[in-house]
Amino acid sequence: MATAGQWQVAAAAAVVTLAMAVTPAWCRTLENKVTAVIVFGDSIVDPGNNNYLLTGVKANHAPYGKDFAGHVATGRFSDGLIPSDLIAQGLNVKQLVPPYLGVQHTPEDLRTGVSFASGASGFDPLTPVIMGVISMEQQLVYYDEYRSKLVGIAGEEETKRIIDGALFIVCSGTDDIANTYYTTPLRRVQYDIPSYVDLLLDGVESFLRNMSARGAKRIGFVGLPPIGCLPSQQTLGGGPRRSCEPERNAAAQLYNTKVQELILELGKDMVGFPNLFYIDIYTVVQDLVDHGERYGFSEMTRGCCGTGMIEVSTGCDTMLNPVCDDVSKHVFFDSYHPTEAAYKIIMDYIFDHYIQYMHL
Repeated sequence: MATAGQWQVAAAAAVVTLAMAVTPAWCRTLENKVTAVIVFGDSIVDPGNNNYLLTGVKANHAPYGKDFAGHVATGRFSDGLIPSDLIAQGLNVKQLVPPYLGVQHTPEDLRTGVSFASGASGFDPLTPVIMGVISMEQQLVYYDEYRSKLVGIAGEEETKRIIDGALFIVCSGTDDIANTYYTTPLRRVQYDIPSYVDLLLDGVESFLRNMSARGAKRIGFVGLPPIGCLPSQQTLGGGPRRSCEPERNAAAQLYNTKVQELILELGKDMVGFPNLFYIDIYTVVQDLVDHGERYGFSEMTRGCCGTGMIEVSTGCDTMLNPVCDDVSKHVFFDSYHPTEAAYKIIMDYIFDHYIQYMHL
């Protein structure tokens, strides 16, 4: 078994640092060729599916949504829009990607895509069980249900056209490492980080193969952020000193390196995976944390909610904790999730680097 120091060095050495060139590019004028945006994952792209679950992982209360249209707490884990909304807007598909659960979808909702994501889900089968949320496998079951509904309103031929032209986004894995591995003792007695990453990779491969079998042709797979830089992980990993926790970051780097290798290997099957691509967010989130002032931020280590050090979900509630005066100065809204302002910078980075894969 490798020591923690050995795998941290190996992971860090394998990470390629991309040059930062984030430019304002939000207003896109590209001809739309994406038929729908269909989303799987965790709280980063959950627009409210968890509202309808018996779980404490919810964002359907103030101050979440304080900068959303009408100041409505929809269940999005942010002050406003989340990445799935911004991707759909940037591709000129729709303004918001709705949750699959609890919504009376219009035919146009179904035609242009929904999100099956569930806050606190992950690729480790234990992760959604701990928090009582929707597993990645169940998200695929809901997708099958969704496709049947789409056939009901559009017919099989049109449904195939929509699915063939859809952008599928997968964004998950942070909760596995941050919560299941580091916050609970349930996996650390069985696995060191390299072997736990291998467990997650088994889940990733199975999920992607199941997506391919269901007709997904264009899949953007989102890597992990620098987990140790999330405010809650800074607190849990190092206390009040407010600096990124290196072991959690090294775990995220190791995962990202291995998942990229897996995606390259799967991508050799041009029939099963004609357009499977990796989306790096580690680089841009790290830059926001290290150099947030370049983007107009003044607080990069604490969330806007409460102390900003640990509050998230039910802990981030206006009945319990105050909210900062100026959200736009914060990279993070709660101790885990970025603000809409930060998400827009992250999305500009993604569009600048991956538009050729998303918009074919």
